[in-house]
Amino acid sequence: MKPIHILVDSLMDEGLTNAQMINAREIVSRLDPERFSVTTFMHGPPDPQIMSRPNTRLIQLPDRLQTIPLVLYYLFGRQDILFYLKASPASRWYLKLRSRPRNRCRVVGTIESQTDWQDETIGPQTRRLVEETILRCDYLFSNSGFVGRSLEKNYGLKSEVVPTGVDTEFFTPNWERPANARPRVLFVGSLRIFKGPQLVLDAAQRYPEADFVIVGDGVMAQQLRERAKGLSNVVMKGTLGRDAIREEYRAADIFLFPSRWEGSPRVLMEAAASGLPVIARKDYEPESVVDGRTGFLAATDEEMIERLAQLLANPDLCRTFGQSGRSHMARFSWDVITRRWEDIFTQLVPAARKDSPA
Repeated sequence: MKPIHILVDSLMDEGLTNAQMINAREIVSRLDPERFSVTTFMHGPPDPQIMSRPNTRLIQLPDRLQTIPLVLYYLFGRQDILFYLKASPASRWYLKLRSRPRNRCRVVGTIESQTDWQDETIGPQTRRLVEETILRCDYLFSNSGFVGRSLEKNYGLKSEVVPTGVDTEFFTPNWERPANARPRVLFVGSLRIFKGPQLVLDAAQRYPEADFVIVGDGVMAQQLRERAKGLSNVVMKGTLGRDAIREEYRAADIFLFPSRWEGSPRVLMEAAASGLPVIARKDYEPESVVDGRTGFLAATDEEMIERLAQLLANPDLCRTFGQSGRSHMARFSWDVITRRWEDIFTQLVPAARKDSPA
């Protein structure tokens, strides 16, 4: 049987920080090249893993006026599957123009956040674009059970759950390093109000005996920097590359993530794979954190602060949670998740090829 041809609607540029594009890249780099040929896109220099993958075609996109060339690739490419469709004008036009009886391609969309949209997460215009593109795909996949339930509740749409993965070979613990003289608490994420970085500063003020590191940038950055000037135990590092973030995980003792609105945050998995106990919210039921075993899930700001105090006072519990978290991440390894995608693609294609015109 000839290889299944997948057109991946994502950019494969080296050094990208967009979570969805990172996820697409991780999957593509692990797909069996003998069974799956891949066509995908780039703006700048491509990621070396993708560049070296056999049976892969990289298409250079212009910096501007991308809609027409993308629509043409979608409509007239010979792909069996269009995967990871983005919410874009090109996607909207393609879904309007395609004629399924004459187009064997099956369109696969992924939902990676809850769908009770809030203006502080995505605006009305972006929400409409998602509704007109991703939510109209032939097949929908959610990255957690909670996201799937949110999609069904808000739109009446069912989806299969395939979790986000984590590179457990890249994100690894450094348990051999000397103990920090002072406990080190880490936050990684966008500096937006729903992500809760302000609570990290509250915790730093409450616990001056610990050091707090904030990695990320966003609309709250200047406000947080001004406040952090009065806190000698806070370091704001801005945006870091993947290698530098890895070292921050390995240097930390606790991962604190107060975000209230998520799907299945990749940073929780990276922290757990790095051997850190994780404190996160119950709001979005993260499957990557097992409450009381790999970390804590808190319902309120005060509970989150109290759980942090519990870990700061008990390094042995931190180590126990970190070891359990590292073990728990085996089920979320990108190698495991990619095998699930390979099975899905293999199941979808016979029907697509059967419907293909002679």
